[in-house]
Amino acid sequence: MKIIGVITARMGSSRFPGKPLYPILGIPMVEHVYKRAKMYNKWDHLVISTCDQEIVNFCNSKNFPVMKTSHLHKRALDRTAETATLIPEIKNDDVVLCVQGDEPMMHPEMIDTTIQPIISNHVDATVLGMEIIDENVWKNEDIVKIIHNENYKVLYTSRSPIPNSFFKSNYNTKIRRIYGILAFKYKALIEFVNFHETFLEQVESCDSNRILDMSFDQYVAPIKYFDSFSVDSPEDIIKVEEYLINDPIYFKYKNEK
Repeated sequence: MKIIGVITARMGSSRFPGKPLYPILGIPMVEHVYKRAKMYNKWDHLVISTCDQEIVNFCNSKNFPVMKTSHLHKRALDRTAETATLIPEIKNDDVVLCVQGDEPMMHPEMIDTTIQPIISNHVDATVLGMEIIDENVWKNEDIVKIIHNENYKVLYTSRSPIPNSFFKSNYNTKIRRIYGILAFKYKALIEFVNFHETFLEQVESCDSNRILDMSFDQYVAPIKYFDSFSVDSPEDIIKVEEYLINDPIYFKYKNEK
């Protein structure tokens, strides 16, 4: 079983155009993501995937592995799937992991956490789910929340604050948000991208809901909360820099050329 990592990045974000190459503490965001992902030591392949020549040129200047993909893809998993088809001798049960390129604070152990349910429990798809401890995060409609059962099977994902009364109750239920790392067996990934977009996927703008109508299930790979923030807008850069400057992982690569 091979483990294949695909870091997806594109310049055309509607809320933050050009963000993959935007500097965070002087280092372009996609470089942070690549160097942190590279610290996971079990990759058979790790590659940056993009539709933008500007990102290709940057990666080539740094000798980072990169593949140029179609500019028609609407979602990161479509880009991930195209990239995976180009990996030599890929097999149905190989694990393909999508690391979204706007996660400059991701930790390498998150990758192992996301992959383990596929290896240990023989499931077809996982998503990293981080605990929510802040009511503002719970209410933020830019952040996708996950409802799962006691076996961690994903039941629904939503941008709305669900479950509805969590921060007004003494429930022991844990709520989680999608963190931008997902893993699939290759055969499940190809099935996913060839399946039609569904109503629940469209209305929530979250492609994990497509799986609810498919022949396989997605499971949460749970992780405790710690400070790690995605970049959705220019304002997020300030928050990320405040935390990253004291991050021990950042100190391992900040002076690399």
